[in-house]
Amino acid sequence: MLRALYSAAAGMESQQMNLDVISNNLANVNTTGYKESKLEFQDLLYQTTRAAGSQQGGGNELPSSLQVGQGSIPVSTERVFTNGEMSQTGGSLDIAIQGAGFFQVQMPDGTLAYTRDGGFKTDSEGRIVTSDGYPVQGGFQPVPTGTTNITISASGAVTYTTPSGVTSSQIQLANFNNPGGLEAEGHNLFKETQASGNAQLAEPTQSGLGELQQGYLELSNVSVVQEMVNLILAQRAYEVNSKAVQAADQMMQDSNNLLR
Repeated sequence: MLRALYSAAAGMESQQMNLDVISNNLANVNTTGYKESKLEFQDLLYQTTRAAGSQQGGGNELPSSLQVGQGSIPVSTERVFTNGEMSQTGGSLDIAIQGAGFFQVQMPDGTLAYTRDGGFKTDSEGRIVTSDGYPVQGGFQPVPTGTTNITISASGAVTYTTPSGVTSSQIQLANFNNPGGLEAEGHNLFKETQASGNAQLAEPTQSGLGELQQGYLELSNVSVVQEMVNLILAQRAYEVNSKAVQAADQMMQDSNNLLR
């Protein structure tokens, strides 16, 4: 019964973290470029009373084992990098990636971060920056003074039209062997890790990368309906684990009452 208490408590802690992940997904349902997370679980160690295959004498052996588990534990929050829906904005510096790939962003310490949020702006120097003012790298050039039109093709060719002529540049996107290994930094940014592998740069539509959509933003890929279903399942799983705690407590109380 003591083991049941600990197993049920482990299950309650797991479902509490599951609820935290679901709540974060729902909180970011309107966050541009947000990728939903899902919590993955593993069962804990088992106490083996009789092992399968144990010899019972006379050439006989146990066909199955007698084991009792110790509950569950969260082991990872997997990012789901499916595309979100595209929202048309008409902004010349609103860029969505239809497919795989990330924009490169230079952080204040000089390191690079990566984002799917293509809602870019210009600063006082004409540099193309994120909403937090971080410069966007990967071929994004400062907008020339007097630019009257900016055109970005699906393959990343950028054309700036000015009274004095036309200038151009070429955007490159980053991709990773294991995007799920990226570390979320907040502010719609991810950082490279050893698990993700090094960033691989290429032009959009090349090397498995997606194409760019100017005038669009990629919305969150969170499905509110699915998250609500997950929320109900987490709530009921937490509830049934709490019932197991109550049942174990009642059985211990009944055992204690036998002494009276």
